[in-house]
Amino acid sequence: MTLADKVTSARLVLAPVFFIVYLLPRFFPSIFAMPPLPGAGGHLFIGAPWTVPVLWLLFLGSEITDLLDGIIARKRGEVSDFGKLYDPFADTLTQLTYFFCFVIDEILPPILFLAVLYREFSILFIRNLMLKKGIALGARRGGKIKTVTYVLAGGLALLASSVVRLGMGWEFYHWLVMAAAGVFILSVVMAIVSFFDYLSVYNRTPDKAK
Repeated sequence: MTLADKVTSARLVLAPVFFIVYLLPRFFPSIFAMPPLPGAGGHLFIGAPWTVPVLWLLFLGSEITDLLDGIIARKRGEVSDFGKLYDPFADTLTQLTYFFCFVIDEILPPILFLAVLYREFSILFIRNLMLKKGIALGARRGGKIKTVTYVLAGGLALLASSVVRLGMGWEFYHWLVMAAAGVFILSVVMAIVSFFDYLSVYNRTPDKAK
């Protein structure tokens, strides 16, 4: 593996750690969380302030490695077919992990998460079909724009979760949830549009095996 690929691999470690830290207060509240505050409604755990800086470090660390691996690959001349597939795979795994956590906490709508899940598996299938044509299909511009909206939606959702964990005002929390859901809807639209872009590329690409 190249240095860029090793940087990409960091996300495959950070994602499950994020999942564990995020859900520890929910499954072990007596150890990792404080009693719920009045007005919480019971659907979200409250009082796990220690998780906030940890989760943000994991989240930002994942996004920084996503920027670095591409820069390193281009600077060192290590752009490869493996990297073109490995990088979006790590991105998808990381983003689905975040979104799943936020769905559990009722910050993001499950139906939108399902749409994202279907889209990402469909893209994976298209990439496999492209490999049969002898081409490693990397991320396209539409896919990169989609990723930016994913990051914005994830950041807003994590901010909403942070408000809960720190026991801050519920009015602020509800505004953040609406903002996260709005950006998430935009990201789903971008994901669907980019899917048809990938599908168009596949249909236009001749089969080298023929």
